[in-house]
Amino acid sequence: MIMTEKEARGIAEKVLALTKADDCTVNLSGGPKANIRFARNEVTTSGTTDDMSLSVEASFGNKTGRSTVNQLDEGSLKRVVQSAEDIARISPEDPEHMPTLGRQHYERTPSWDEGTATLAAEDRATAAATSINACEREGLVAAGFMEHEAGFISMATSRGLFGYGTWTDVGYSLTARTEDGRGSGWAGRRYNAVSRLDVAGAAATAARRAKGSTDARPLPPGKYPVILDPSCVADLVQYVVFSMDARSADEGRSWASEKGGGTKLGKKVFPENITLITDPFDPEAPGWPWGDYGMPQKKLPLIENGVLKNLIYDRYWGTKQGKEPAPFPSNFIMNGGTASLDELISSTERAILVSSFWYIRQVDEQSLVFTGITRDGTFLIENGKIAYPVRNFRWNESPLNLLQHVEMMGKSARAVGRETGLAARVPALKVAEFNFTSPSDAV
Repeated sequence: MIMTEKEARGIAEKVLALTKADDCTVNLSGGPKANIRFARNEVTTSGTTDDMSLSVEASFGNKTGRSTVNQLDEGSLKRVVQSAEDIARISPEDPEHMPTLGRQHYERTPSWDEGTATLAAEDRATAAATSINACEREGLVAAGFMEHEAGFISMATSRGLFGYGTWTDVGYSLTARTEDGRGSGWAGRRYNAVSRLDVAGAAATAARRAKGSTDARPLPPGKYPVILDPSCVADLVQYVVFSMDARSADEGRSWASEKGGGTKLGKKVFPENITLITDPFDPEAPGWPWGDYGMPQKKLPLIENGVLKNLIYDRYWGTKQGKEPAPFPSNFIMNGGTASLDELISSTERAILVSSFWYIRQVDEQSLVFTGITRDGTFLIENGKIAYPVRNFRWNESPLNLLQHVEMMGKSARAVGRETGLAARVPALKVAEFNFTSPSDAV
């Protein structure tokens, strides 16, 4: 059920009328979700849910408690308020507690799509059939997942803040494998508008990579030039965004910290070809209308022509440091070029083409070094063409080093990796070096 703004406001007002706390925040969200899963070229599960979540945060002074329910009858509203207040009374003092915000202005983000909101079981079945048929024609085995949802969010505080927004989302992923398991290809897509989702095109990509990746040859570990699919770029560059916390930089715990004190804010940290922003109103990868504490999201440059333009100050640290606070970004957008992935390949004398990453884990927080493996289609490029598939690698690399060595960019477009946590619009990249540390038996 998608509550209207009037209905959501009515629930919030009921909750706020019940509380005896000094301060109170009410978050209400919900809506329908549906999915279909297929494996070994047949549908295995399909289902829908429709749920609601009401979270109440009550504060007495600097002591805060939170409680959540998924029922909205009068008794449940009274219980969730009482529970939040009881927890607050026995909680320790929070020295960094901040009072709730008052009235704010929120602009609607372009995150709602009627076509996605009205997707039916037949549409999911068609997507699964398209994927399975594409693989069967090539003698491949398909396994995949499609999910879509429509929802609303609202937030209210006892100081007069109220916000309301709606959103839709559709995600699709397909792994295609050869019958003998020696070749594998993956493709993933995620959009707010289902009209952007080309299932047939994604299935063709996964199938092509699967057929092309059989009989992979070993290469010695080392630093190689690479071409990274946008899914890989989204998976790695997100960690630059996640690390732009001002407090960590001020306290010397971040790559954005200067040796001896201070931060790199306003200084050139990457080459001029690197620009990274957050923009909740981007039509391809929209974000949320508000973030932490209900602070309005806004377009904000993070890296501009290689210069570190902004760090993110939360309300506590911003107040302490005398800086304007901002919510954590809800999306990120990296500038791109005009080349297609094929043009990146044709312009390259020798490099490794990486289709996707898997199981990315952090090695070192300050230098942002991560480790992971390549999967589902890794190829050697020679003289502007894919020469042959290569065995997968484990890698240790930092997105900071990645961005220092970008030589050429594809077009910036909506992308999702295996572990991307934010809406992202990024390009494919040709990078001068990437550190592959050992062979991997992954397919």
